[in-house]
Amino acid sequence: MIITDPVYLAEPMIRTTDFQIATQDNGNWLWPCEYVEEISGRAKGEVPHYLPGENPFLLEMVKRTGVPEAPTRGGPETIYPEYQKKLKADPARALSTANAPRVSQAKNPDTGQLDTLPVQGNVHLLAGGGGNVVLQVGPSGAIMVDAKSGTLTDRMLAEITRLTPVSKPVRYILNTSADRDHVGGNESLTKVLGSAYSWTIINTPGASQTAVQIVAHDNVLARMNTLPTSGWPTETFVGREKEIFFNGEPVLMYHVPNAHTDGDSIIFFRRSDVIATGDIYRTDSYPVIDLQKGGSVQGVIDGLNLVLDLAVPEHHEEAGTFIVPGHGRISDEFDVLEYRDMVTIVRDRIEAMVKKGMTLEQVKAARPTQDYDPRYGATTGSWTTDMFVEAVFKSLKSAS
Repeated sequence: MIITDPVYLAEPMIRTTDFQIATQDNGNWLWPCEYVEEISGRAKGEVPHYLPGENPFLLEMVKRTGVPEAPTRGGPETIYPEYQKKLKADPARALSTANAPRVSQAKNPDTGQLDTLPVQGNVHLLAGGGGNVVLQVGPSGAIMVDAKSGTLTDRMLAEITRLTPVSKPVRYILNTSADRDHVGGNESLTKVLGSAYSWTIINTPGASQTAVQIVAHDNVLARMNTLPTSGWPTETFVGREKEIFFNGEPVLMYHVPNAHTDGDSIIFFRRSDVIATGDIYRTDSYPVIDLQKGGSVQGVIDGLNLVLDLAVPEHHEEAGTFIVPGHGRISDEFDVLEYRDMVTIVRDRIEAMVKKGMTLEQVKAARPTQDYDPRYGATTGSWTTDMFVEAVFKSLKSAS
């Protein structure tokens, strides 16, 4: 078991457990796992934590055991023998890990490679080459969630045809936002599959429906005026949700207001039990909050809480509902829970600094994301830690 906990552990902790097979038990040790309300009366979405400088228990171990303060918060280096020399040389200043400078986190470069991965049920993931594309496939064809940037259209269609060999393999494209790495492929797909803009209705509605239909929230259409019309949504919705029944499965689009942008949607494949989140959740960085397009930190948190409301774990908070982020690996509810907690804690820290009257530069210097930077942070690239902190700061300032 490898435990990754950016709040309490500075690096992954590896634990090994030996099991002996009890053949007469027939696997009954996997008892049903159900939700339990451990603390009653807690507000929905509240994440308990101490703000910087307010934790009353930091010196509890020092007072109880008499050990020097430095190694109690010295980080992973304190478990290695070499740390003893540093501690003996200067016990009061052996805290180099806590004071280490920020390091740019190297992200895996996008090689343009396309990988097809089964998620569960009728749902697959087309990973690589930009934003994730989620597929629901079956005898009626396929639903695509997003379309990447457009450079991998031929390879995507080849994979989709392999999974659902019908003459017109894609019937719907559901866009989670107006970002180019998610909607750029709309146009190239309609060139091959035909656009619903060019339908010719004969006798009965939909009688000649052979083209792909692009569905998104109305705010997505409003932000795609710089793209060719063939890539625009052919159907939009303005309320909370849009329902589709396809390949024997209910598919629900939920609008998440003012999160990554003002047009975000998450898509829930109810029978397959898979949620595609778009960019309100990603495993490779802090959430991108596009203030110019109506994004806000509270909207991101609200969207993550909606995902948590829809998801149900199978056993010990693992498996069950699978969640596919806009970028990154397939996840389950616990992964999203950790991410929601991280965004909420960072929001609370920066909000407390805003209330104290701190400037943006002072907030950045205070490093409110320090304990999460090894996992999500970056000092270079299209979305850095400083950009995330600035977006949260301005989002909170505008809401106050």
